[in-house]
Amino acid sequence: MRSTSSRISYALPFFFYQATSAAAYSWYFKDPPKQCTDVVIDISGSDGKPPYRVLIIPYGPSPLANNVEARTILDIPFDASSTSLSFKLKYPENSQFVAVVSDANGFGSGGTSVAAQVAASDDGSCFDSTTSVSPQFFFNIEPANQIVQCTDTRLWWDPSSVRGTPNFLGVIPGGQSFAIPRGPLSQVASQGTGFTWNANLRSGTTLILVGGDDRGNGTAGSSLNVVSAGINPNTNCLNTTSPSSTPGSPAGGSYPTGTSSAGGGGDSSSSGGSNTGAIVGGVVGGVVALIAVLLLFYFLRKRQRERARHREKPLNIIDQDEDGDDSEPNDHRRNDLPQFYQPEPFTVPDPTIAGSTADTDSISGSRRPLSDGTMTTSWYTSQRPGTPDGSAVLGAGTATSRKGAPPRMMRPVNIIQHDDAGPSYPPPPPPGEDEAETIELPPAYTALKTPDSQGPPAASGSSS
Repeated sequence: MRSTSSRISYALPFFFYQATSAAAYSWYFKDPPKQCTDVVIDISGSDGKPPYRVLIIPYGPSPLANNVEARTILDIPFDASSTSLSFKLKYPENSQFVAVVSDANGFGSGGTSVAAQVAASDDGSCFDSTTSVSPQFFFNIEPANQIVQCTDTRLWWDPSSVRGTPNFLGVIPGGQSFAIPRGPLSQVASQGTGFTWNANLRSGTTLILVGGDDRGNGTAGSSLNVVSAGINPNTNCLNTTSPSSTPGSPAGGSYPTGTSSAGGGGDSSSSGGSNTGAIVGGVVGGVVALIAVLLLFYFLRKRQRERARHREKPLNIIDQDEDGDDSEPNDHRRNDLPQFYQPEPFTVPDPTIAGSTADTDSISGSRRPLSDGTMTTSWYTSQRPGTPDGSAVLGAGTATSRKGAPPRMMRPVNIIQHDDAGPSYPPPPPPGEDEAETIELPPAYTALKTPDSQGPPAASGSSS
């Protein structure tokens, strides 16, 4: 099915072409329809049978203030066997209408146009914009305000306002239009006179019901409906001949359904430019939206990488200040040991004072310098202080701990703390008579050179 709303949402360029219909003839508007100007309809093809006539039906709401409806249904015959018709369109600009062309073969034989929009003009004197028009009689449908697929619908009216016998037409914009067959008339209390019609239309079809009498088609006005499927859809009445929208191009040719061609006849450039502008605008908008999405994705990924880099940063538990923050490189010399790793030498009393006393509990020792000035500690005799019995011996017993044993001399021990993985500074002393044992500790890797450091780093030593 064709959607009427989709046809009226954009402007089409105006040009002439022939639309195939059931009667094998076609018709078209010679110029775009304009407010209060003459509209010309031409018929082409040799299969039509004069006389021709056109039915113009208002479509959609009125564009006038306060919803004033100034449009009436126009049922206009062609002259004799003429194939051209000119008439003044008394519709305001921006209003819409549907046109149906018929010949001697029957109503709607030439096809039905889609909803066309009236363009603007300088003349606005052909209608009254302050007073609404009304039909010469009214008709009603039951159930009210709905047409249901393959379901009986009663059309009824007040016979006192009708001239002759009423007739009803079904108009499908852009599709097939038909005369509604009139069944036996009946009287129903509170509904007047009417008949029942089984709507053999598919659900979703847009249908305009047009009522008339001996005064002409449309004297009862029109009613716009959309066929529904109902609670229990019934398709028994549908077949290949059921009225529907016509596939392909609708009758009447292509003509403006917007106001872009208000200024100019059949010029296709104005409406075509409007359509091109809409396409370009849509493409540009899509590109901008895509760029915005890509930028958002880029910044989100960048933020995630920054967070990951901060999580992977190693924690320096050595080079931190009192507040726990990483200290700057210039806070202290990098070749100095951290605060809690600096050696604190243990000072022992002079062995000449308490070295040979049998009952002394002190530890004797002396410190001697190396050739480079580094102090080392030589242990000779010691007794670990603070033990319960005073008998724990480190190197040699005392008079109270080993009876009659002479004091045993302790060999000197040198402890050197390396500053790096290279050769030690200073070199070990030359071998001598009392060569001290040397214990080398692995480098602490804290005494790294900085640009302001001069010469080899000083060795740090500790006594144990």
